[in-house]
Amino acid sequence: MYNPYETDELLNQYLAFHYGIDYFDVPNYPVRCAQLCLEFMGNRPRRKALDLGCAVGRSTFELALGFDAAVGVDLSARFIHAAQQLQQGNTLNYFLHDEGDLGRAMQVSLGDFDYGGCDQRVAFSQGDACKLGTEHTGYDLIFAGNLIDRVNNPTEFLNDMPHRIVPGGLLVISSPYTLLTEYTPKENWLGGIEENGNPKTMLQGMQVVLAPHFTQVREPMNVPFVIRETARKYQHSLAEMTVWERRPG
Repeated sequence: MYNPYETDELLNQYLAFHYGIDYFDVPNYPVRCAQLCLEFMGNRPRRKALDLGCAVGRSTFELALGFDAAVGVDLSARFIHAAQQLQQGNTLNYFLHDEGDLGRAMQVSLGDFDYGGCDQRVAFSQGDACKLGTEHTGYDLIFAGNLIDRVNNPTEFLNDMPHRIVPGGLLVISSPYTLLTEYTPKENWLGGIEENGNPKTMLQGMQVVLAPHFTQVREPMNVPFVIRETARKYQHSLAEMTVWERRPG
């Protein structure tokens, strides 16, 4: 099955999205999301964090600044390989498209950023967020960035979260809810649909599924992001970020 997240085009875009410059005064999205996660943790323990849908790893490195360990998981083998290469101290080359075949060769390495030794507290692995292995337990934080609208079965994914997060830990979900049937069959959509003649949003769907084990502890907030496609074409989106605390039991 064709997976755009394994292509040169998307790898180039995401390396620029994570490690390139900001556009239109919109802060770097992976960095901002990780910073917010650390703020939300407050005085909670910060032993271990899981970054689901970590892409090429920027948010995982950022989480490692505030946690004893941070694990990044993504379905894309090429994204994970890029994150691992950066972690190992390698310099990655990528192409920044300007117009048609025109563009610029770019480079990135962790030496470009002030991460100190946090790369030693990070681990990356390829995996399906809906089929996590038994090793993925005991997390104080799970961050799912732009993921809930890219998994095959969001309900199955959310129902698995209580088994992965310690009581008192946080689940932070951020997404623009760009629901597409090529990623999620319509019968699995949590929201963006009419139900019994009434509109049902993704937030409402998540609230229903998470209610037995989680408490929503903050009002939803918007986190903007910009993905550069070419010199004259950009995706400017608003992700909705929600924060859920795992209840005991």
